[in-house]
Amino acid sequence: MRWTRDELLIVLNLYHKIPFGLFDERQKVIIDLAEAMKRTPGSVAMKLSNFASLDPALQLRGIGGLPSTSKLDREMWAEFHANLAEYVPLSQERFDSLFIDAAKGTTEVIPGKGIIPRPTVPVGPTEVATLAKRRRGQDFFRDMVLNNYANRCGITGLPIRELLIASHILPWSSHEAERLNVRNGICLNRLHDAAFDKGLIGFDDQLQLLLSTRLLSTRLRENLPQRFVAESFEAYEGHPLVVPEDGFAPDPGFVKEHRVRFGLG
Repeated sequence: MRWTRDELLIVLNLYHKIPFGLFDERQKVIIDLAEAMKRTPGSVAMKLSNFASLDPALQLRGIGGLPSTSKLDREMWAEFHANLAEYVPLSQERFDSLFIDAAKGTTEVIPGKGIIPRPTVPVGPTEVATLAKRRRGQDFFRDMVLNNYANRCGITGLPIRELLIASHILPWSSHEAERLNVRNGICLNRLHDAAFDKGLIGFDDQLQLLLSTRLLSTRLRENLPQRFVAESFEAYEGHPLVVPEDGFAPDPGFVKEHRVRFGLG
């Protein structure tokens, strides 16, 4: 049975949310998607591997994927990546609709566990179109970044997904072109995400943790127990960000721009 454009859009959505090493028909997220699409897990895994043969980032690593791509595969890959701002929310809507009413919720892709529907809080009718598009882009980014870090905080190793944030290095509001770039994301726990967002922590060119002088100021020490500061921040100073071997590290230029913006290092 030939693949349709909508089906390929859905598979492309998943492609960016799990690493190449999980393109296996026994992987629970692939089984869940295959069942929802009324296809076999083997066919979905093969299509993911077809797309891998078109991915320049994997080619740089010497990973070839399966080369038996169709003309439509190549067209959809090119269209998707030429206009991420439009295609990512559209693909997320198509993806979500297989598992939940897309107007009322979204999904989480969790390797080893499957594809989990997540209802969301409804908004007023005048907000629906704008917020839904933004939410779908952010949902996509969250799954992509958290799975890129194997669902662990890159600083502390915390593995509780509910406490993890896909932190933007360059802000969503001011860097539209990088909003959906996995290399503009870092998986951090909620505390360190807030500290990173406020410029209290950052990373050097070797991705080692830097602490702001504001973080270590007398005022902070007066308001927080020394043990908390020591265990939550000082213990990790100079330690490298942990990115899995098959994950994509942050773009060094983005990390430097964050560091310069907040006067770190």
